[in-house]
Amino acid sequence: MTSKTFELARVKGQPVSDEELILDLQRVAKAFNWDAVSQSQYEEHGVYAWSTLKRRFGSWNKALSKAGLSFSNEVNISEPRLFENVLVLWQHYGRQPRRRELEFPPSTISQSPYNRHFGSWTAALQAFVEYANADGADAPEQKPESTNVTKTGRDPSLRLRWRVLQRDRFICCGCGASPAIELGIELHVDHVTPWSKGGSTILENLQTLCSKCNLGKSNMLLS
Repeated sequence: MTSKTFELARVKGQPVSDEELILDLQRVAKAFNWDAVSQSQYEEHGVYAWSTLKRRFGSWNKALSKAGLSFSNEVNISEPRLFENVLVLWQHYGRQPRRRELEFPPSTISQSPYNRHFGSWTAALQAFVEYANADGADAPEQKPESTNVTKTGRDPSLRLRWRVLQRDRFICCGCGASPAIELGIELHVDHVTPWSKGGSTILENLQTLCSKCNLGKSNMLLS
């Protein structure tokens, strides 16, 4: 005779402790490897209602803080941070990111801050493109004169990264891979002549490489 497994279902309306709420929030974050959990994500995957956590701890962000997680819906996020998150998503997907993709990594900002700041996700994308394509792109930081040949800062600005990725059509210059075609492809903006060997952080010395090609190249000079 086959034995049956019995499970105790939670009775609706049964009192729940703060610890149980936090543990379930942490469970959802761990299950999907999320640093932050939005209200809509918890509503779909959590045991309790997100409003219960919000009411119990005073706000959704306070519940996240209690669980040791990052805020999923900060207020007063600066425009540069909002734009940086858009570029991260564009680079990750190799195409214009969709609104629903704000709810999943690598996005660290949910939809609400974009709606508050720009009025809508479409308006946010338009503002980002206008900013990134504007003349007078952020110039790389100039280093003081020294024995080091490198005169520019190592990290390209948001505008410069955008222009490199756009120029290369979000495709790896080494192998032709693109996240728009193959899931899991990670694109980097890389120095052709390595920065450590005197290469400047300028458009002409930057290229798009996938993580595999970038790792294989390391800091070697191309012949």
